[in-house]
Amino acid sequence: MTTSPRSNWNYPTAVRFGAGRISELAEACKSVGLQAPLIVTDPFLATQPMTKAALDQLLSAGLKAAIFSDIKPNPVETNVYKGLEVLRAGKHDGVVAFGGGSALDAGKVIAFMAGQTRPMWDFEDIGDWWTRADPKGIQPIIAVPTTAGTGSEVGRAGVITQEATHTKKVIFHPLMMPKIVICDPELTVGMPPHITAGTGLDALAHCIEAYCAPGYHPMADGIAVEGIRLVKEYLPRAYKDGKDIEARAQLMSAAAMGATAFQKGLGAIHALSHPTGALYDTHHGLTNAVFMPYVLVYNRKAIEERIVRLAAYIGLEPSFQAFLDWVLKLRKDLGVPHTLEGLKVDSARFDEMSEMAPNDPTAGGNPVPITKESARKLFEDALTGRL
Repeated sequence: MTTSPRSNWNYPTAVRFGAGRISELAEACKSVGLQAPLIVTDPFLATQPMTKAALDQLLSAGLKAAIFSDIKPNPVETNVYKGLEVLRAGKHDGVVAFGGGSALDAGKVIAFMAGQTRPMWDFEDIGDWWTRADPKGIQPIIAVPTTAGTGSEVGRAGVITQEATHTKKVIFHPLMMPKIVICDPELTVGMPPHITAGTGLDALAHCIEAYCAPGYHPMADGIAVEGIRLVKEYLPRAYKDGKDIEARAQLMSAAAMGATAFQKGLGAIHALSHPTGALYDTHHGLTNAVFMPYVLVYNRKAIEERIVRLAAYIGLEPSFQAFLDWVLKLRKDLGVPHTLEGLKVDSARFDEMSEMAPNDPTAGGNPVPITKESARKLFEDALTGRL
């Protein structure tokens, strides 16, 4: 196959998948009742032809559309509140979240906060805090991913950094799930190799952690293992040839699969990555990739049997070591640094990061408990390269 697969799914929401589907954006907006959508994207994408074409399509269809793009790579609360000001001033009635994970997360939270009166942090993903929200104040969301990594397009949450504490927090509500997702792999063709690598390895991290998370959820497990196979088969192809539309499409599927699967849970890869990204503003997917082998080794006693089955499924020798060797080789082939030094992260804030990691909401999904001491050792291992 040298072309993109094309299909409509209704799992976990309505997904329009295939090359060229961005042409349906205006119709999708109208189908959920939007007359004045706000495109939320990042500063770079706001200048790109694909985004301008999307805006022109909406305007030509008679929709009162505009663009908001003041979004950092790791979105902060100020980005959300500025977006809310633009949304309310322009009397927008919904959001088109257009871009990578940062734009998707920020766009979803802006739409969620559109009609709320309580502070954003009152809706952090803790217990039943989401029930504090007024559901009538949540605007519809159309999601258009332009990378293949976070899978935020099929998620019910957004990760936002609290600036006062430099802590990444998850804002959650069931109605944050986009009404329609347009997955058009042609939008990812322009991604440079290093972004292709970082986003693809983010999808891999989601699938691996979901698969290894404790608890009974065979549907999530099945989605995760197939997502891992897709990354194995197609990420090297997309990295080598960014115009390989089949590889781009399969990675876009893997990204959505990772986010669908991780409703089962995430783990220490993310618990370590979140403080690192919040304090050093590192690329999330690339940071996950750096921590991946160290966390696999840390969890080995709890996950070895599962990893052996996984290795067999994706065509490796059925052993933990074969899977670990594949991860290490994949990282190397994609130019991912083996240590935190490659991300310009040093040990200066390890004490602070080691306090943050066990309290991250993803830490509870790790198959081996994370403590301040074990987090510190993992940070040190990832700095020295010790496996």
